[in-house]
Amino acid sequence: MDLQPLATSVHRAYTADLDAADLYRMLRLRVDVFVVEQQCAYAELDGRDLESSTRHLWIDSPDGRVLGYLRLLEDTEGTVRIGRVCTAQGARGMGLGAKLMRAAVAEIRRAPAVLSAQVDTVDFYRSFGFVESGEAYEEDGIPHIDMCRNPGARP
Repeated sequence: MDLQPLATSVHRAYTADLDAADLYRMLRLRVDVFVVEQQCAYAELDGRDLESSTRHLWIDSPDGRVLGYLRLLEDTEGTVRIGRVCTAQGARGMGLGAKLMRAAVAEIRRAPAVLSAQVDTVDFYRSFGFVESGEAYEEDGIPHIDMCRNPGARP
């Protein structure tokens, strides 16, 4: 099935506005990508999904699968943390991650933003105005680097 023309809408909801089935579908994609596919045995469910200020952005397939996902967390002093950015294996290369990131940047407007990028995705995040902020480090066996985006930065 050609999903590209069908997977177009980015959905957004605070945790309290999600029903259990929608949250489960999002968590399922995250576990499929970060735990199973990347073979990282770690606590994917960190408790932050249930915070009242957490915003979830996702793209569905016509049959109800979550094809792409990210979350926005409120960190200290007005900083927004973008995290858990992922795309289903069969939906990669369709620009869904970029679509989600554009929606996230529009959502946070001028708030400072941070994220922890896998090193091989740094150029992707740079295209949205993020810059490296520190040295690379290993997390769960995968090289990462912290990145930040200052208020008013243009992608």
